[in-house]
Amino acid sequence: MKKFLACIMMLSCMLHLQAQVPEASVLKLKAPETFKALFKTTKGNFTIEVYRKWSPAGADRLYQLIKTGFYNNNMLFRVQHDYVVQFGIADSKPLNKFWDPKKLPDEPVKASNTKGVISFARGGSNDRSTQLFINMIDNRVLDTVKRQDLRGYTPVARVVAGMDILYRLTNKYGRSTLAIQDSVYKYGNSYLARNFPGLDSIITATLLD
Repeated sequence: MKKFLACIMMLSCMLHLQAQVPEASVLKLKAPETFKALFKTTKGNFTIEVYRKWSPAGADRLYQLIKTGFYNNNMLFRVQHDYVVQFGIADSKPLNKFWDPKKLPDEPVKASNTKGVISFARGGSNDRSTQLFINMIDNRVLDTVKRQDLRGYTPVARVVAGMDILYRLTNKYGRSTLAIQDSVYKYGNSYLARNFPGLDSIITATLLD
């Protein structure tokens, strides 16, 4: 009973923290040269540091997303302890509709996808938007891998504290959730909770001074 009540309280808190659709002016925000952000998850906290010199457009977008609370209540839908952790679909159809079409231009790979380094996921050229992946091992092949005539995934940040937390995330579904992303965009977290019970989530992601 206590565990049930705790789950209800956490769900209520997460719903309360769901970001709202921002004003279009948020797209003009520029990130500092470096900044940190704290991610609180259902398994503990981790901290990232973002580097504008690695990816100016990517850093600006990540700053905009975190500042407006986009990653609050995000499910960590892809967890592969021997490869990557991926997230970045909001539990809000209007919020995804605002951000997803605003794609970023491609940028050169200036850092390597080593353990703890974070890059934007993409499906093809000029396709980065909100989804991120954290390298759980050294994935240097992602620096040059070719996908739809584009080589490499451009790093934007790295985990500077709490990497151990990422290895505690539920990983029983691996990459099987990738095939149902359209359904997550349409139905939100309820779809993942119903079909992939036990997945962890980001409670809040906030900028640090």
